[in-house]
Amino acid sequence: MTRALADVLAANIHQYIVQTPIAPGTRLPERALAERFHVSRSPVREALKRLAAQAVVAAHPDGGYAVAEAVMPAAAAATRETGDANEQTYLAIAEDRLAGDLPERVTENELMRRYRVTRAQLNAILRRMAQEGWIERRPGHGWMFQPVLTSAETYRQGYRYRLLIESAGILEPTFQLDRAALLRCRAEQEVLANGGVRTASPAVLFDANSRLHETIAACSGNAFIVDGLRRLDRLRRLMEYRKAVDRDQAERRCQEHLTLIDLLLTDQREAAADFLKLHLHNAVREKTSD
Repeated sequence: MTRALADVLAANIHQYIVQTPIAPGTRLPERALAERFHVSRSPVREALKRLAAQAVVAAHPDGGYAVAEAVMPAAAAATRETGDANEQTYLAIAEDRLAGDLPERVTENELMRRYRVTRAQLNAILRRMAQEGWIERRPGHGWMFQPVLTSAETYRQGYRYRLLIESAGILEPTFQLDRAALLRCRAEQEVLANGGVRTASPAVLFDANSRLHETIAACSGNAFIVDGLRRLDRLRRLMEYRKAVDRDQAERRCQEHLTLIDLLLTDQREAAADFLKLHLHNAVREKTSD
């Protein structure tokens, strides 16, 4: 593990704490952070040590770390400022890619000149994009964008595909509830539903919501269902960023997520499958009405 990886990951975790926001005292499980940032637990552990040294997190009585009771205001403001700048650049790249203003292959120097960012800033953004699956490093030199959904019709087709597979996954004979993973998703959705959705970035909203749907798909025990949904989520990510966020609709979808989770936790699978269909129908109607 490189020092650079731990530094970037620490910055990403700090940004996640500030932007979500996560209440002081909330525990930060290594496994959940590893899943969120698509890394192993070892770099997460090292990143948390760095954040502990900065008083961003503190040791939890039951082990591991929790959000510190008082994150230093200056450090939090600096992190938010850097995170906001990186987020704006990230979204600008996404928009330019969707608009066809960026070629399939690009170099770091080209991107630095175009978006007026430092190499360190660009490296953090490229790492995030690569983790999300819409760009990858070319052997030897440069980067290559991966295919994404680019039209309203393919976007609608994606939702119709989800209607076919997601509710069916809940009714699979191999379905086995991952209660711990679902409870982590519930905690995240509860934060959003209780006001977090009003300030969360489009990327934070997409990640939280896709993580819940993929967690439920993984419970199906059907590798084709979960793999299909993950591939689709990579393809539709940029289309979601392009759409203006209706905060009222987003909050309502988070409330629906809580209902869906509670149906699953109480073993009401048929009701959950029906509710998921309704939820997806509502989402596609709201998002394609413009």
